Amino acid sequence: MFRSTRLVIALATVVVAAAAAAQPRTAFPEKRGFQKSDFPRIVKIAENVYGYEDFHSAGMMTVSMFVVGRDAVMLVDGQGSPAATQRLMDAIATTTGKPVKWYVVGSDHGDHTAGNMVLPAGIKWYVHPASRAQFERDASTAKGANERAMADAAAKGTAAPAPRVVVIPPAAMTGDKEVVDVGGIEAQVLFLGRAHTGGDLMVYLPRQKILFMSEAYLNRVFPAMRSAYPSEWVKTLDKALAMDVEIYVPGHGFVEDAKASREELVEYQQALKYVIGEAARLHKLGLSAEDARKEANWGPYKEWMLADSQDLTAIRKVYEELAGTLK
Repeated sequence: MFRSTRLVIALATVVVAAAAAAQPRTAFPEKRGFQKSDFPRIVKIAENVYGYEDFHSAGMMTVSMFVVGRDAVMLVDGQGSPAATQRLMDAIATTTGKPVKWYVVGSDHGDHTAGNMVLPAGIKWYVHPASRAQFERDASTAKGANERAMADAAAKGTAAPAPRVVVIPPAAMTGDKEVVDVGGIEAQVLFLGRAHTGGDLMVYLPRQKILFMSEAYLNRVFPAMRSAYPSEWVKTLDKALAMDVEIYVPGHGFVEDAKASREELVEYQQALKYVIGEAARLHKLGLSAEDARKEANWGPYKEWMLADSQDLTAIRKVYEELAGTLK
């Protein structure tokens, strides 16, 4: 179960306040002086606004955010498994004593949604049409995989593995903005454009000047582009940086204080531009994606988390965009 939530909140508040001065700018927990046993942890961002950081299988943080209203809570992004999302729900219950009423799908990727089946019945969903369509495709894929696994287990006389469950939200947003009254706190669910996926949603708290960006902002993590729209991603970040925001909250990496969060978002946009530019240079030389990877110079971003596992995917996605085949 969740460990000493109140104590974690107190410690995390101190960490965020001193993040820029006391800690290196990195997504690697150990380089910030953390151990795996320090997580999950809750980070108080503002009054009644909390970040939740837990370990991703790749070793970085997966970040959720929850906003506490008078009677209920808005949750933005889940975690990567039923157990991890249940820990998150338990932490919210322990911290607030209030039910989760609203749920925003910032990213449709499994590391944020694979635990959605533990969300309470009757919850109000906010999801982009592109993400809802992705859930439908994922559910179809999961159904086929589950059937094959059951047939294989029956043939071998063994127990079938637990089926993969993909929850399809009942409906999608019909526009690019919805305003939610979270028990006295205004929350704006926004689609600023395609970025890490085709349906990235963000949550803006105008009074608190906080923008939760989900996977459109990966703090000190090499740009992951499996489902991305590279050039559009850069433009989406332009829109985010033009907003009246003091704290930008990432979907991966660490939650920073106000000064560091803007600086790091600017740096992340620079990383995107650098990766796109380097891939375009290699494409112009006529190199295949695989050969381009061998020749690529990622400059300062070669030390970022996941650079050694996400670089080829990024090159391929930029190549798709240059070829006009990106869908």
